[in-house]
Amino acid sequence: MRHNDRAASAPWIRTRLRTAPGAATALAVLVLVTAFLAAAFPRAVDAYETKGLRHDILTADAGRSTLEVARPQPGLELPQAQRDDEARSPELARIGAGLLKALPAPLRADTSSVAYGVRTSKPAVANEPWLPRPEAVPPQLSYVAQSGLKEHATLASGAWPTTPQEVTSDSREVQGAVTEETAAELKVKAGATITLLTAAQEPITVTITGIVAPRDPQGSYWSADPLLRTPSLVLDTASPFPVHYWTGTVLLAEDSGPALLSTAAEPVLFWRIPPDPAGLTGPDDARLTSVIASLESGPGLLKVREIAGDTAVFATGLGHIVEANARMRDAISPVIAVAALGIGSVAAVVLLMTGALIAGRRKAELALMRSRGGSLRGIGGRLLAETAVTVLPASALGLLLATLAVGEGRFWPGALAAAGVGLLVCVALPLRTTLQHIRPTLHGAREDMVSARPSRRRTVAELTLLVLAVGAVTALRRRGTSAEGGTDLLVSAAPVLVALIAALVLVRLYPLPLRLATRPVARLRGAIGFLSLARAGRSSAGGALPLLALLLALATAAFGGSVIAGIGDARDDAALASVGADARISGASERATLPDELVRTVRDLDGVTGAAPVRVEYSVNMPEAVAGDGGADGGGAGTGGGSADDAKAAALVGVDPASYAELARATGLPAFPAARLKATGSSAPLPEGAEAGPGRVLPAIASPAVAARLGKEPRAIETLSGDFKVQIVGTVPRVASVSPTDFLVVNSAALEQKAPTTLLLTGAPDPGKVRAAVEGSGKEYAVQLRSEERARYVNTPMQAGAERIYLAAVAAGAGYALLAVLLSLLQTAPERRTLLARLRTMGLTTGQGRKLLAFEATPQALLAAGGGLFTGWATIVLLSPGIDLVPLALAGVAGSDTSPVLLRTDLWSLALPAAGVVALAAAVAGVQAWWASRRGSITELRAGDSR
Repeated sequence: MRHNDRAASAPWIRTRLRTAPGAATALAVLVLVTAFLAAAFPRAVDAYETKGLRHDILTADAGRSTLEVARPQPGLELPQAQRDDEARSPELARIGAGLLKALPAPLRADTSSVAYGVRTSKPAVANEPWLPRPEAVPPQLSYVAQSGLKEHATLASGAWPTTPQEVTSDSREVQGAVTEETAAELKVKAGATITLLTAAQEPITVTITGIVAPRDPQGSYWSADPLLRTPSLVLDTASPFPVHYWTGTVLLAEDSGPALLSTAAEPVLFWRIPPDPAGLTGPDDARLTSVIASLESGPGLLKVREIAGDTAVFATGLGHIVEANARMRDAISPVIAVAALGIGSVAAVVLLMTGALIAGRRKAELALMRSRGGSLRGIGGRLLAETAVTVLPASALGLLLATLAVGEGRFWPGALAAAGVGLLVCVALPLRTTLQHIRPTLHGAREDMVSARPSRRRTVAELTLLVLAVGAVTALRRRGTSAEGGTDLLVSAAPVLVALIAALVLVRLYPLPLRLATRPVARLRGAIGFLSLARAGRSSAGGALPLLALLLALATAAFGGSVIAGIGDARDDAALASVGADARISGASERATLPDELVRTVRDLDGVTGAAPVRVEYSVNMPEAVAGDGGADGGGAGTGGGSADDAKAAALVGVDPASYAELARATGLPAFPAARLKATGSSAPLPEGAEAGPGRVLPAIASPAVAARLGKEPRAIETLSGDFKVQIVGTVPRVASVSPTDFLVVNSAALEQKAPTTLLLTGAPDPGKVRAAVEGSGKEYAVQLRSEERARYVNTPMQAGAERIYLAAVAAGAGYALLAVLLSLLQTAPERRTLLARLRTMGLTTGQGRKLLAFEATPQALLAAGGGLFTGWATIVLLSPGIDLVPLALAGVAGSDTSPVLLRTDLWSLALPAAGVVALAAAVAGVQAWWASRRGSITELRAGDSR
């Protein structure tokens, strides 16, 4: 019997697939795309987290990322021969090999750059008369006998340092070398000698036999201790006067370490191990942090001491690098979760809509099977097998494509996501179909949306979702997307819940305008308007599920587009705040002024649309704060914020009011009230060379904090541009010429010293011509371009990966929105064809048929588009106070503004998907009408057909 059942099952599946190959193929393609996106998302997250971790380690300073094990010189109680042996290369190499083997996973070493040896930890004074003394202070040199010199350097001149005979603690002659940079700064030549004193004040002669050039100057071998490569002029902290002296390093022959044991320069034995991040992955950061902590002060340190000695210490800054990477990842992950939950919800709803479409097409077939004795278990099992044959291979193929497309990432998260897509379709489709046939249904029952009344269960469910949505939005506004312990899924799902509530509300309100519109339309001549509204009211295409899919997709696309637009705007604003205009020319020092000839030359260059000479003087002391709330009425774009107690020093900015106001307008800065700085009366321009009197009062525009400190009355200030009084006549929140938040802007014509220190340019000048004009002036001036500053904000792998995910979210949201429209219209396509066939028998023309279908689809399309616009806008407005885009926009750029970057509504992300929904609905309606006109009425109206 079981054999016969199995034999009967196979023909059923083959028959069904052959009967409707188009539907099976379409379902397989939809599952394939959805499974691919579901599997690619976790792999893409893993990929950018992995690349971000590796990038941070590779680009970090070698002195921070290198692992160093060091211990003091062997004890003086040991025999001299044993002390010398411990400082020689064979013993150091043996310990180094043991340390490499003992490194715990996932920590791995870059064996090509491992270095070990003996170095002095205390610089020794070099009194050779030929060494440079910039301020009569002799240089202090360090000495290191480090392995691998010949492998990591080339010989520029002279000969390699060697050990002609075995070096011991009693040796008084050794050979060494210096790098080209050290030789150039310290005037060292091959053959020179330097004296290093022992603890007994006996001289050790160090002969410089050669000058070497590093093969990889930025590699860990040379950068773990930058003095190996480059000498430095440092401040003598022990001197009562600010004097400087040179410090550098002499590279001794590899086996010369024992000679350093006799010195008083506190020699230490060391092993430097650069990490190899090639094998690290993003999820390894927690293990890596734990391993480094163990090596610094835990069980790992005990194991290190078993190998290198009981006094060995482990030091590295790698843990801080990994922690900084983890902080950025934790800041980005909640924002990414919003996109993931949004697109995941849209995909799930679209899959459910597909199941509903298939169930509706097969409703009559399964009702017939049920009436002839088919059990729900049997029908459900056949549907499950039929669906699994199509869906499971498509899910597996989607997983395979995701694995090939995103090659770096864990396999199991993607596999579980793809399996979840397949399981949802395999379970939802048979379940949805069979549940409709628990009880026999009467034929021809109408599903009129206008006459439907929501049940109590639906009302309770909607109120529950409303409470959840309000709670999620409130939590997001209060604490942002980051929560202790990781991402808060409820908070990240707030946009989804808002869209869900909007969909339910719109579905409830949808019948009201239809009722109001049907009555006046019914009085008009012609039946097209009345029929279209009546059809739209009772059509299942306007149900909650299609509308929910559209609102979710449009809200997610708008959210993703706003994130991307916010990142770009934040970087543009940061570049403008740093440069002040499209281009900036300033002196090499704060007091350097620009000649008039240079200003005229640059102003006349092609591409320059405006030039504003500015005189900037930083750190001008402000008078004591006035009692009470002082300040002038805001005269600019806003008053901003600030505290009078914080504005003890401010930047004085002298501007030409007219040119500076034009600059503010061109760069999008707050409007500058130039008329208030007019130089008249006591503030009139001074004759050339004249000095201002003590009672001279200049009108000034200030930052809010400075205005609050100075009050409304004239206050005296002392500057390098002259001593005068200022009276606050307005405030602006920011100015183009200075980055500090505290500033004071006056008319430069009223200053004693009027020469500008900065020239701000607008337009698109040629960078080469600007720099050529500056170089032609004969002095050194700094040239900054806004475009070059903007290019500094290049994406790290983590930021770039997060942006790509949001771009994919926008594209996927728009795609699923259009697919939802298509599915909702296809669900009622047979009814539309039958309606047109019947109406054509009553005299309906082809043109009238097209109008009927277009008018019928218009209410649902406009409802979805308008609801999507409103939902997307409301979601961004509600959630923007709780989301900071700084980690995505500006993190990792030195000197960048780290003030919060909030979401803003991006018009294109809102309008384009919504317009696409309306356009697709109209196009599908037109195609349906055209196709129906090509088919005869007899084909559609068969005898006994119940449609």
